[in-house]
Amino acid sequence: MTTAALPTKAVAWAGGASYLLVVGLLVGAAPRASGTVHGVGALLAVSLLAGVVRRMPPAALAMALFGSTAVVVGTPGSAQESRASSYQGQFLSYLAVDLVLGLIVATSARRAATVAVAVSCAVQVLVIGGFSHGDGVAVNGLIGLLALLASCMAGLLSRERREHAVALRAQEVAEAVTAERLRIARDLHDMVAHSIGIIAIQAGMGSRVIQTQPAEAREALRAIEATSRETLSGLRRTLVSLRQADGDAPGSEQSPRSPSPGLADLERLAAATAGAGVRVDVRRTGEQRPVPADIDLSAYRMVQEALTNVVRHAGTGCCRVVIGYGDEELTVEVVDDGRGTCGDGSEQGFGLIGMRERAGMLGGRLSAGPRPEGGFRVAARLPLPTPAGVAVEAP
Repeated sequence: MTTAALPTKAVAWAGGASYLLVVGLLVGAAPRASGTVHGVGALLAVSLLAGVVRRMPPAALAMALFGSTAVVVGTPGSAQESRASSYQGQFLSYLAVDLVLGLIVATSARRAATVAVAVSCAVQVLVIGGFSHGDGVAVNGLIGLLALLASCMAGLLSRERREHAVALRAQEVAEAVTAERLRIARDLHDMVAHSIGIIAIQAGMGSRVIQTQPAEAREALRAIEATSRETLSGLRRTLVSLRQADGDAPGSEQSPRSPSPGLADLERLAAATAGAGVRVDVRRTGEQRPVPADIDLSAYRMVQEALTNVVRHAGTGCCRVVIGYGDEELTVEVVDDGRGTCGDGSEQGFGLIGMRERAGMLGGRLSAGPRPEGGFRVAARLPLPTPAGVAVEAP
């Protein structure tokens, strides 16, 4: 037990002792007062048990039962009051028991709550049945039972609300973890698949011409080196972003983050793809301007994945990339004149799935499929945010 918990526990037990002392004063110091006064006093005094309820709910319930029963048993004027009222006032003290019972049902384990309800119900039935007089037995018993049921229902509703909130938080955490895992999978796929494809093609070409064309082989090795370094830089950037949640991660401040790729790097991507044997014609239409970082990165990744598919599956030596800067959306189109399919569909892996997910996350849409005139076409439309400074024309 920590030293900070000692004062809290002492205060809780001091409150319990104060409750018993107040009940003793109600019964002993004011014996001729009406039962209603005793009942209301015991009901107000239960606030002293707040600390005990938080730390030891069974002990708090035992104290409340003892105090309420002492008020009912020790009130000498109960017989006279029962003639004038169908509900004896000293039984109001059992409302304090019901309050404690509701807290136990809301916070304790179900087995402990069931035992507490059974004990409280038995004590109240016995005491009310033994100290009620005449026709007041049925009325007092019914009121006591209804009050107990009401406290139990309130506790159950509170428990269900809390459990529902916990379940919602757990679901939100699970969905966030799944979304983050999918994002990481998309980034790694788009980055690594393209680079490995380029490296594999360059390595194959270099191995074929290393004896007859050493200069071409050296160029292939340089392309492999440059692509490998770029891939390692991207992997390092991904790992740094994963460690951002932990601010105390070793080296998190010493490792500078390189900027994420974007549409401005398409020429460099086209040059790397040309080294793999596919010439890329990059065109831009509309008023070229900066776009938000998430749209910029997603558009670049879509082009990168589409070029990877062209290199691996199209069987062609050229393709065209068109970036359109519209007023309300950014269009991305990659067209080739190759075979027009990606094999039987299993070879394309998660590339098209990742592109559709990227477009959907940004509120856009993506279409991909063979062209009637031959080849394959990938087209995406990504909505752009409205500039803050655009003036609205008055009617």
